[in-house]
Amino acid sequence: MHSNSRWLFEKYAKPAFQDGHRVLEIGPDSFPSSYEQLASKPHEPWELIDLFDRPHLTYRATTPYAYPIPDDRFDIVLSGSVMEHIPAPWTWIKEVARVCKPGGTVITIIPVSWPFHEYPVDCWRAYPDGMRALYAEAGLEVTTCVCESLEARRYPRHVPGRTPGWWMRSPLKLAYRLLGRLGLRVECAYDTITIGKKPPTST
Repeated sequence: MHSNSRWLFEKYAKPAFQDGHRVLEIGPDSFPSSYEQLASKPHEPWELIDLFDRPHLTYRATTPYAYPIPDDRFDIVLSGSVMEHIPAPWTWIKEVARVCKPGGTVITIIPVSWPFHEYPVDCWRAYPDGMRALYAEAGLEVTTCVCESLEARRYPRHVPGRTPGWWMRSPLKLAYRLLGRLGLRVECAYDTITIGKKPPTST
């Protein structure tokens, strides 16, 4: 997970996580996932689903459009750096909403400025207007939707791109970041975070 995604989660999404909430994370980056560690609340359980068969998954999906999960199961459904790899996000978001409880929360964080990266496909970047349209298609009511770089606040000159120094070896990365703070123009990641509620009565 790159730092901008982490900081956006902490700024906008972390307050949604309350004791005892049942959480589903789609496409975790590790076990426990970075988001689970950032949430810092006891969640019983924090369940995981992915298309790739890995240890510690709760569910293994064969398609992003049909999860082996009952309707209305989770208080929070979270995905970070997933939607850009979904060929038909307008179909996927309906499945995400389906497994969320009425009154529950759907949180999506996606990169905007990162270059093409297949995993195994790379299909989309979306700004807030696009994410609002997707959430509306799934019957979700958007409460927060912003495209922002919290990395950029550290650097006087920047352009949209990747996390500063992400692609460099460690010594060069440190030098690049230091020079960036002194005025060298650096790349900074922009991501869109969208938070929406499933209406209390399912539609």
